[in-house]
Amino acid sequence: MTIRTKESLAGFVATDPELTFTSNGDARVYMRVGQTQARFEQDGTFTQLDPEFTDLVMFRKSAELAHEQFRKGDNFIAEGETRTYTDDDGAEREQFIASRIGHDNNITRYTVDRGAPERETPQQEAPGREQVQQQLAQREADLDPEPPAATSTGSVEREAIAR
Repeated sequence: MTIRTKESLAGFVATDPELTFTSNGDARVYMRVGQTQARFEQDGTFTQLDPEFTDLVMFRKSAELAHEQFRKGDNFIAEGETRTYTDDDGAEREQFIASRIGHDNNITRYTVDRGAPERETPQQEAPGREQVQQQLAQREADLDPEPPAATSTGSVEREAIAR
């Protein structure tokens, strides 16, 4: 099976996300996004350039979630595709249609709330360190039984020969 890949966009949210609804009633979020630009100089330094901007839109449930979770200034990574469209003035413009978006964890500090694990059986409390050590010691004792009781040398051999 082939792994599916999509175009991505990393940048920052330049305007507060705007939530609207399509004529079909689907949620649509729009935000202007930017990407910082820099030029590498011959002396090994970087010169900061003006950022580049584009429009980012999302639809349906993804749009609602993005509207709740993103604000102006947030850094993000999005998956989707770039599309060209003609605006009301007849000019061609590009926009990034995102299907997924998340905060950029290389820049953004956040906490992940994974919720309770879904299990069919009740979760048992993890054993403490002392309990684990006792269990390991018991297993070792079970695997390594005590040597047989001492007998006079040769008595086992004589029994084997007699048979």
